[in-house]
Amino acid sequence: MQTFIRIHPEDTVAVALQPLAAGTAVVAEGKPITLREDIPQGHKFALVHIPAGKAVIKYGSPIGTAVTDILPGSWIHTANLKTGLGDVLTYTYSPSLFAGTDQAADALSETPPYFYGYRRKNGRAGVRNEIWIIPTVGCVNNVAETIADRAQGFLCGSLDAIAAFPHPYGCSQMGEDQENTRQILADLVNHPNAGGILVLGLGCENSNIEELKKYIGTYDPERVKFLVAQDSEDEIADGLALIKELAGRAGTCVREAIPCSELVIGMKCGGSDGLSGITANPTVGVFSDLLIAAGGTTILTEVPEMFGAETQLMNRCENEALFRQTVDLINDFKNYFTSHNQTIYENPSPGNKKGGISTLEDKSLGCTQKSGSAPVRGVLAYGEPVCTHGLNLLSAPGNDLVAATALAASGAQIVLFTTGRGTPFASPVPTVKISSNLALSEKKKNWIDFDCGRMVNGTPLPELGKMLFDYVIRVANGEQVKSEAAGFHDMAIFKQGVTL
Repeated sequence: MQTFIRIHPEDTVAVALQPLAAGTAVVAEGKPITLREDIPQGHKFALVHIPAGKAVIKYGSPIGTAVTDILPGSWIHTANLKTGLGDVLTYTYSPSLFAGTDQAADALSETPPYFYGYRRKNGRAGVRNEIWIIPTVGCVNNVAETIADRAQGFLCGSLDAIAAFPHPYGCSQMGEDQENTRQILADLVNHPNAGGILVLGLGCENSNIEELKKYIGTYDPERVKFLVAQDSEDEIADGLALIKELAGRAGTCVREAIPCSELVIGMKCGGSDGLSGITANPTVGVFSDLLIAAGGTTILTEVPEMFGAETQLMNRCENEALFRQTVDLINDFKNYFTSHNQTIYENPSPGNKKGGISTLEDKSLGCTQKSGSAPVRGVLAYGEPVCTHGLNLLSAPGNDLVAATALAASGAQIVLFTTGRGTPFASPVPTVKISSNLALSEKKKNWIDFDCGRMVNGTPLPELGKMLFDYVIRVANGEQVKSEAAGFHDMAIFKQGVTL
């Protein structure tokens, strides 16, 4: 069994694929090295002498600077490695060749050309047939949840779920912050995974129903219903009557064959460990290339976890206009940090460090493996619906629930979530939990849907990527992910401004 991996030929470090004891002799590129310390799984050790002040190379790129002289076989972590990143930068467009989708096309003969989903009247395709209750303001959250609880008896026919999406916003907000709330709520109202929508308002809020309709645009009145609580004598009874009507119609919807080119899949990671950039994230990258080769769409987000790897994405932009949008995507988020007097590189998290990630460059270079090798064809503002097939970059923070909600709001029917630590959270759409290591998948069988830790035991990356593609198609066809089976539905909106 392989006990460590040198990810790129130019790397000056290797990563332990299992715990390695001090004194263990390893051979890297024909050169024997004796480990000077215990190396935990997912952690790095030096392959060469790295002088203080010199860059440490992983994924073929710098992940920071050595704080002290580091001898071969030494453990490299936060005590002897620091970030080498600066603040807002100037970038130059140096376009790279795009081979990913060409390579993936060779594997498409074995992938299904269709999934079975729900065709909505506006032409969009969903992978679920649910009833969603969307409050316009936090004041009616309890009402929304009560209606959802009491409406479970209305589940019928092809309906998958009836769920409420409480949130604390919709009033006492200003400017762009309020715009974000309205846009995300409108995006969810228009999402094709919902066969019926009840928009529940209070009546006096800033983002009231009449205001929200301006963002929703044209809608099917048989699919979307509105209720203003202040105008109702009994808002729960009236809400239940509307849900019953919606359920009766939506329950008659049937799945039909829809080309995989209409799949939109969001990509996100959280609670990463030292294996995330070696197993889980590259597997999602293979999946992304496969789906794009089939004409489909993937969306990569969590901009702060692109810092340190952003030039790789920038140079994959299909043209200079997209490159400039990506530069703005990165620098605008850096300016967001500094405008709140926060350090741009206050990352990775304690859990990341425990798993072997030492700097933000280390985290970001592993994180962006999810994007595969296809060209960047779109750059989206927060809340902006996707309209370009292929790989898209989306402006959203790294927070798991906020980012996953943003992916759904931009049109993702499913979110792929890689993790080395595990999490039970859900989002508005099926959220596939993908483990980077076998121990996590075995311990948290009630959380993890797909295990990439098997790569350490010899499953080749292309095979694992194809297995993930097949699993995603099963989910699109209706197979529940673990959080769905648990009955979880979550959402969170990016809070950026002042609360009145």
